[in-house]
Amino acid sequence: MTVKGLISAFTQQEDLNFLLTNRIPRAAVTRFMGWFSKIENPLVRDASIACWRLFSDLDLSEAKKTEFKSLHDCFTRELRPGLRSADPDPSVVASPSDGIIGAFGRIEDTELFQIKSAPYSLLDLLGDPALVERHRNGRYLTLRLTSSMYHRFHAPYDATIERVRFIHGDVWNVNPIALKRVERLFCKNERAVLETRLASGEALTLVPVAAILVASIRLHFLDVTLNAQSRGPVEFPCDVRVRKGDELGWFEHGSTIIVLAPEHFEFADNVSEGARVRAGEALLRKPMG
Repeated sequence: MTVKGLISAFTQQEDLNFLLTNRIPRAAVTRFMGWFSKIENPLVRDASIACWRLFSDLDLSEAKKTEFKSLHDCFTRELRPGLRSADPDPSVVASPSDGIIGAFGRIEDTELFQIKSAPYSLLDLLGDPALVERHRNGRYLTLRLTSSMYHRFHAPYDATIERVRFIHGDVWNVNPIALKRVERLFCKNERAVLETRLASGEALTLVPVAAILVASIRLHFLDVTLNAQSRGPVEFPCDVRVRKGDELGWFEHGSTIIVLAPEHFEFADNVSEGARVRAGEALLRKPMG
């Protein structure tokens, strides 16, 4: 077995994985990683990326550039033009990011699931009763980004971003092992709530959730990076029009995006738990007419 295979087998032991990625000073480690990843030194950069490759399936063949200033520069890499074009079908709500589909389905009144038999509430996630009402009995879908994936996220549909709310919290790992062990995990972690409205008036909400090593979310249209050090307002009223596929921002490492849609939207045929999707591919279908 290769060194990479041994590492993978070692870290897939659930008790050990949970211990190594959660039973540590999560906030301190995340702050350190935020600082360390930005060091622009060739030796630090090359050693960090080599170590990253050992622990993941990192593939940089789609990257726009081949040389990176730092580990952070590699994490937040752009792709070559045309590699994540949004599905042009006007009925399609596109995936905002690359990811692995986790729990999805119908919101039962205001209850949804992080995994089977692990419920959480819309109010705990969103923190706003009015927004909860917009998504009562709606649809939800969870996308998990692994550390090696493309970390930028995009508008899933033509819409107007009306408000962003940043909610401070913890930085638990968001992998399936942690989701089985930590109740209401998404409601505990730092997250941003992006409220968007379609031209038809329907609400489509994105909730990027931060995690250990990645408690920073960059939003271009606000020209701000949201993290534990964010001060000042936690709500940002907006009036930003975006087109399907427009880049909205990035995660600093890898994490989760929860998509909330109206109840009459339908899941695309390719949606199944554990399936991998890419930004721009179909996630939901909006009834036309």
